[in-house]
Amino acid sequence: MTLDDALAQLRAHVEPGRAEQMAAYHKQSRVVLGIPNPVLNDLTKGWRQSLSVVERVALSDALWRSDIFEARLAAAKLLTQARIRPDDAVWALIQGWVPEFDSWAIADHACMAAQKRLVADPARLDAVEAWTRSEHMWTRRAALVATLPWTKQNHPKPAELEQRDRILGWAAGYVTDRDWFIQKAVAWWLRELSKHDPERTRAFLARHGDAMKPFARKEAAKYLAETPGTDQPSA
Repeated sequence: MTLDDALAQLRAHVEPGRAEQMAAYHKQSRVVLGIPNPVLNDLTKGWRQSLSVVERVALSDALWRSDIFEARLAAAKLLTQARIRPDDAVWALIQGWVPEFDSWAIADHACMAAQKRLVADPARLDAVEAWTRSEHMWTRRAALVATLPWTKQNHPKPAELEQRDRILGWAAGYVTDRDWFIQKAVAWWLRELSKHDPERTRAFLARHGDAMKPFARKEAAKYLAETPGTDQPSA
């Protein structure tokens, strides 16, 4: 499948009047076609089933380079799959996208693809740690969004606990960053962790909560019945 073929399929599902609403909501200056997310899911599912890994990487690269909003979302969705073998080229492509993140929707879709590749090979956390030192806010944020799977294990193995603590260390380094998106990412990570590891979440907030913005502390503690040193969650 060529880029022109893929774009033609995307444009066949444009909804009149939707592009303007989406561009305003997502604060996009790039071209927005006006395609609902479920349509992107259906199209990319079909592409994943019909294309080889090599073909998917090539098409994802081309879609991303088109710099069309929905095409970038489709590029990420095309690579969001747990089992991809071989996946080195997929991981390399995703890493190349990270410095170009400039909005939450595109970043979050790409980070979902990154999550699958990190779970497939946790040694890649070494590369992600370098993101935490970037001057690019969206790259720093991606380090937490891409590692959300480490909040979700109910019975983590010792190695997974070490990885969880490693990522919490990155989050601790972010708490003095006043950027709203960084604070939100820290709160998101902690909020999800609290569902599976409330003790670690409480310990983090007891130690670092005072340095977080109030909204982030409150969101991080949303599912905790009681967290010393933080705002209490609303009923």
